[in-house]
Amino acid sequence: MAQTPNQISCLLIPVKDRQLLLPNASVAEIVDFQQPEKTTGSPEWFLGYIRWRGIRLPVISYDAANDQGAAPAPSQQARIAVTNTIGEHHGNLPFIAFVTEGLPRLMKVTKEEITERDEVALSFADQAAVRISGEEAFIPKLEKLEELAVKAVSSY
Repeated sequence: MAQTPNQISCLLIPVKDRQLLLPNASVAEIVDFQQPEKTTGSPEWFLGYIRWRGIRLPVISYDAANDQGAAPAPSQQARIAVTNTIGEHHGNLPFIAFVTEGLPRLMKVTKEEITERDEVALSFADQAAVRISGEEAFIPKLEKLEELAVKAVSSY
């Protein structure tokens, strides 16, 4: 399917009890799960650090950061999504990572296929709840996850 100007390539990323919808350009890479290096005294949402392409990356639990309960134990399908940062700390922290509960799916999204779900309550790291091609998803606030990662890097 060729991309047209009104289409955006996105990834539908499974996490604990929901799917996240992210533009493909915001995701640097999906890597096999590796146990993050823990730090002492860190909050539940901060899982530790991994090495990726020679860079030490903070790993966030989207679920715990978003008050969706404790960070789930990684399943056999778990992966790590490495995302690009876009905020003011991009120069010092160009990437962050979060744990997924499986492999993302690529999808082309058009304005006509996506509708906002106003009836759904949003949490700390949710930008919007949407329905796309019959599936429900959340668009995360990547800047909030980035803020948490910056806090973790400076504190733990």
